[in-house]
Formats: sequence, structure tokens, C-alpha cells
Amino acid sequence: MIRDSETQTLLEDAIRRFVRETLVPREAEVDETDQIPADVLAAMREIGLFGLTIPEAYGGLGLTMEEEVRVAFELGQTSPAFRSVIGTNNGIGSIGILLDGSEEQKRHYLPKLAAGDLIGSFCLTEPDSGSDAASLKTTARRDGDQYVLNGTKRYITNAPEAGIYTVMARTSDAKGASGISAFIVERESPGLSLGKPDKKMGQRGAHTCDVIFENCRIPAGQLIGGVEGVGFKTAMKVLDKGRLHIAAVAIGAAKRMLRDALAYATERKQFGQPIVEFQLVQAMLADSKTEIYAAECMVLDAARRRDDGRDVSVEASCAKYFATEMCGRVADRAVQIHGGAGYISEYGIERFYRDVRLFRLYEGTSQIQQVIIARGLMRGTEI
Repeated sequence: MIRDSETQTLLEDAIRRFVRETLVPREAEVDETDQIPADVLAAMREIGLFGLTIPEAYGGLGLTMEEEVRVAFELGQTSPAFRSVIGTNNGIGSIGILLDGSEEQKRHYLPKLAAGDLIGSFCLTEPDSGSDAASLKTTARRDGDQYVLNGTKRYITNAPEAGIYTVMARTSDAKGASGISAFIVERESPGLSLGKPDKKMGQRGAHTCDVIFENCRIPAGQLIGGVEGVGFKTAMKVLDKGRLHIAAVAIGAAKRMLRDALAYATERKQFGQPIVEFQLVQAMLADSKTEIYAAECMVLDAARRRDDGRDVSVEASCAKYFATEMCGRVADRAVQIHGGAGYISEYGIERFYRDVRLFRLYEGTSQIQQVIIARGLMRGTEI
């Protein structure tokens, strides 16, 4: 549903206030405890953050792609862990069901995801298949009115908290993508277990772990859409949308880091004057602002194209590649502007520097985005 501009502005303003008044003050706590506080989760549910992109018919707000990225610009301006806990419900944890699921599957799962009563997760990556997702080895063999899953998924976002998993598994011996199907697997399914939570460089409070299937039996009706062999197509549609979302979050984080760097440069004095007066510092600030603006224009353009029903596979990769690499450069400049203070955990930039490094890896590495863009050009994508 496309909102009128006034309603969308009110939504963005409300989320901006929530980020700055509720989430930002809890950032250090989350980094220290590796947990999102229960009262914060409750507040996120109350204002509808778990169902931003789920259609209104299933209990969500039904944001368009452009509306979603505009909201992500705001959500990105605090610790990524806050966005991560709602991110799978609004993206990779629900979009496969929304795009390709049966009506029965949608009505059963989407309202629970929209309310935040259920956390969704997306299981594609494996120990031996990350960027080369089409080579995944997890199998799902039909046995009467059930499927039996075997395999391990790795680095799965929100897996420790999830109640359902969208799982990509091989249902035939066909090589490559053609033998892959998508399933909804519930947490309590017999034969499903979780590995230990991963200890990561950053993004504390956002949890990942292995999801292990050992003769895991699920009803045949859990096959998404009821059709075998189209799971890889589902996964790619999920990732196109996810890449635009991550690009928008990276832009939000870059805005926050630039704002903090400017504030520090204005207050910090050296040689008798604020360091913001030095041209080399000004150059770092100017380069950061320029790149943020360019990335924002890219993401909004790609989002509008997707809302128009156009194939944005190449544009989504361009936006994700540029925005996340840009975010890394802004983080580096912000640490440099802070000087020695930027390396000390007392200042938030040290945490952001660690947190944003992941943006260039998940939803497809920067190198995978380059490959997608180049192959698009080779297929004749408009230049």
C-alpha cells in the first residue's frame, strides 16, 4: 500500500524519535550484554516494527519498497542489532512466504510474524556453500506425506530466537539451482537442533548460529508454494529486496557516524582551534557527505523501480555494493577524525566501526555484487 506523503512523514518522524530517544541510549548496554532488553523488544512490537513490510491483510503496515528504505534510513542510525532483530521478519524471514507461499501458509504465519510473536529466519548459507549458494548440500527427500531434511546451515541470522526457518534444500539430484526447493520448518520439528551462538567481531545483540537438520521430518505441506525445484528463484527474489534494505541501513549508519564525527570535530580543539577548521578534516567530512548522498539517490531510485514492477537485480546489487562499501569508508574516516579517541570503546564510533564491517559480507559479498552487475551487463542490461 502506498501511503500519502503526510502519513509517511509521520511514520518516519515517529521512528526517528524512537531511535533517538529509546534505542540510542541503550546501545552500550546491548554491546555489553549481547542482548536486546525485553522492554525494548516490547516497545518495538507495540509500534509495529516487526510488521513494517508485511501486507495489511496479514496484520502488517504493508510498506512499499521506497517507504521501507526510507524507514531503514532512520533505523540504521543506531546499533545494527536493533534493526537485525526485526529485520528478518520484514525481509528474508517472511518474504519467501509472502512472494511464493500458498494462501494457507501466508494466513498461518504472516500475522504472527507481523505481531512479533514469531521470529522468522532464512537458511541458505552452509559450511561449504556461501557465495556459491547453488551448490548447497542440504537435502529434503519425500517420504510419504513428509519430507526428511538432512544438512547444516551456517551463520543464520536470528536463528537462536527464531520460531520458523525458511530453508533451502535439494529435493532432486539435478545439479545447480534447478534441484533446490524452499520449506517452512518450525523450531520444534523433530530432528532440528541449533549450534552454539557465534562469537562475532561486532553486532553484539544480533545473534547467529548453525541450524542442524538430522533426519528432520516436516509435513509435505510445508513446501513453499507446493512446488519443488523453484526454491533458488525464491531465494534470489528474497535477496534482491534484502540488498536494497541493507543498503538503506548502511546509509543510515553512515549518516549517524558522520553526525558524530562532525560533533566531535566541532568540540575537539588542537593548535588553539576546533579541528573542524582544518581543511584536511573538512575534506573527510565532505567526502563522506558526498558519498552518502550518492548512495541515498541510488537506493531510492532502485526502490522506485522495484515498486514499478521492474527487475532490479542489477540495480539492487549496484546499490548494495556502493552503499556498504561507502559505509566502510565513512566509518574509517570517522575513526580518523576522532583520533585516538576513536579507538576507545567509550566512544560509539569504535562500536560502529566493528558493526558496519558485516554489511559488506551478508546478503551477498561485495565481490558477488560485482559479479551480478557484470553478468547483467553481459546479458544486455541497459547502461
